[in-house]
Amino acid sequence: MKKLDREFYNRDSLIVAKELLGKVLVHEINGQMISAKIVESEAYMGVEDRASHAYGGKRTSRVEVMYGSPGFSYVFMIYGMYYCFNTVTREEGNPQAVLIRAVEPIEGLDLMAQNRFKKTYNQLTKSQIKSLTNGPGKLCIALLIDKSLSGEDLCGDKLYIEEGKNEEFNIISSKRVGIDYAEEAKDYLWRFYIEGNKYLSVK
Repeated sequence: MKKLDREFYNRDSLIVAKELLGKVLVHEINGQMISAKIVESEAYMGVEDRASHAYGGKRTSRVEVMYGSPGFSYVFMIYGMYYCFNTVTREEGNPQAVLIRAVEPIEGLDLMAQNRFKKTYNQLTKSQIKSLTNGPGKLCIALLIDKSLSGEDLCGDKLYIEEGKNEEFNIISSKRVGIDYAEEAKDYLWRFYIEGNKYLSVK
């Protein structure tokens, strides 16, 4: 499948967040490949967005990658324990990003199951299968995405996103999750997901 190029990411986060649905996130580790279809995403609109790490033009070493070129990964930690994976969008100096909230496993199922539950995929219970990658922290554990991959070029050969299969699905827009502090921004319908997918983080 064809890899997404830099120009794909060099657009408004709201467009990229919707168009990432159905695309395939791939992580190649020591010759093994883990891949999963993106089924849920959230747009973060940079300096104007109270929910963004770059709100008000904030610049720290953590968020610096968001100010860089589009098509790089931004990985940060929440609650001191879980990683979240984002794709940087828009041109350099405009710190927008898209958070990948949930994915549907495709390839490397045993590796994902091992990473999450220390079991093979066939040993998982129904609820473990469903919760394998249905949240931003969970998918990072399953796909072995951590802080060392922040700033990784998504147009490279290690961590990247490919065109998915050509399939029809309905996209639902809703409020983003876990940003109650963000005043008016908490009500923006900037979370997008594939209707009816069983791997969604929240309905």
